[in-house]
Amino acid sequence: MTKPEPEVAMKKIQRIFNKRGSKALKMARKAVLEEKLESKKAQQALNYFISEYWHDVARPSLMALACEAVGGNSELTLPIAIPMILISGAIDIHDDIIDQSKSKDGRPTVYGKFGKEIALLVGDALLFKGLALMNQAKIEGIPTAKMPQISDVTKTMFFELGDAEALELEVRGKLDVNPEDYIHLVEMKAADVEAHTRISAILANASCNETAALSEYGRILGTMIILRDDLIDLMVPQECRSRIKRECLPLPLLYGLQDPTLGPKLKAKLQSKTISNKDTQEIMELVHNSKAIKRFEKDMKALAKKAELKLKTLRGNTKILLLLIEAMLPAIE
Repeated sequence: MTKPEPEVAMKKIQRIFNKRGSKALKMARKAVLEEKLESKKAQQALNYFISEYWHDVARPSLMALACEAVGGNSELTLPIAIPMILISGAIDIHDDIIDQSKSKDGRPTVYGKFGKEIALLVGDALLFKGLALMNQAKIEGIPTAKMPQISDVTKTMFFELGDAEALELEVRGKLDVNPEDYIHLVEMKAADVEAHTRISAILANASCNETAALSEYGRILGTMIILRDDLIDLMVPQECRSRIKRECLPLPLLYGLQDPTLGPKLKAKLQSKTISNKDTQEIMELVHNSKAIKRFEKDMKALAKKAELKLKTLRGNTKILLLLIEAMLPAIE
């Protein structure tokens, strides 16, 4: 069978996610909007995030598809998918504060629109609401015996994500970051996606081998999502400049710095006290016309191959999970 073009695969995935994840997102929104705050600004920020900004249909869809991939009933994932939407939203807000991200995809973040203090409080509110709903999940049909396993996965995710963020703070703005060390950080940050696929395996009563394979698939998928965003950031001047000023450099740029010919040119521009829009554009063009992109492409294809091998060991329907991996490749074509 001929594989679809990545852009076609992504559009199909988006349609599937909108269909499969909309119920969980609606229920998560309803749960949050039931909470009333006296602070008008905090209420506005909470409403903005959950009603206008956070359209997270990907995580509940991934949980449903992962559950089906090991022969489980996807409806079992709903009581857990709802709190995970809120917990992931809280993590996203806190990350924006750390990264000082005032906008994403052309939209202001809660941090950018309402300031650091309100963003922090809204993130905390979503986190506690999510954890409270997680605690109630056993009432919604999740077997009591499974809840300690799910809680342990969630705790492990939080600790690994926090550890990754702390390690990333140590290398921000540095030009001599080893690409392998950066990839390790990205793999740690992929704990979020792995947690969702592992929880699905638990809910589906998957075997130890299936649980391991589905968990590893989630880790690889999460890694590919982050690395794909690295390349996208190198296509948008505003995002690229933000990464250079406030975050760790994207992987293709780290590869470019290692190139004996290209590295000195990039370093000279990156070490400038002020990096103009023109400088940013030139940095982007230098990287995109270099061997660094080919090296990045090779990494992504290798990850896709590993994910495909993991899916082959599962007994359920994995077509959409495979399509999701293929959709991670578009920006490198």
